[in-house]
Amino acid sequence: MKEFIMNKILSYLPVAARILLGLAFFVFGLNGFLDFIPKPTNMAPGSMAFFMALVNTGYMLKLIAGTEVLVGALLLVNRFVPLALAFLAPLVVNIVFFHVFLDRAGMAPAAIVAILELYLAWSYRSAFLPMLKAKNKPAA
Repeated sequence: MKEFIMNKILSYLPVAARILLGLAFFVFGLNGFLDFIPKPTNMAPGSMAFFMALVNTGYMLKLIAGTEVLVGALLLVNRFVPLALAFLAPLVVNIVFFHVFLDRAGMAPAAIVAILELYLAWSYRSAFLPMLKAKNKPAA
């Protein structure tokens, strides 16, 4: 009986991870457009320089926010999950590196996001295996 319960709980872990990651990116992506979460007031100089560089491009923050909304929605509705995870991977790497090198205060949430991304990538590994073949042929 205990084994059955544990297997049942474990079967819901990918669903919980997918929903948590989807909510995080959907909400923070929407914030990029609607600005409902207050911005930090005491950013380190390196963090501020990085943020201002993104602002000065004129497009990068909206591109990031749009990607976050799209992949967050895909994760929440359980559609194209491996594709959403592939789009999220560079964002998650950047989030982690930003907090490692520029703003250590946000390291815990960054680590949680990275762990969720890695866990889901592992859970959906069968979808990624064809991409990891050393030699592929194009479709005829």
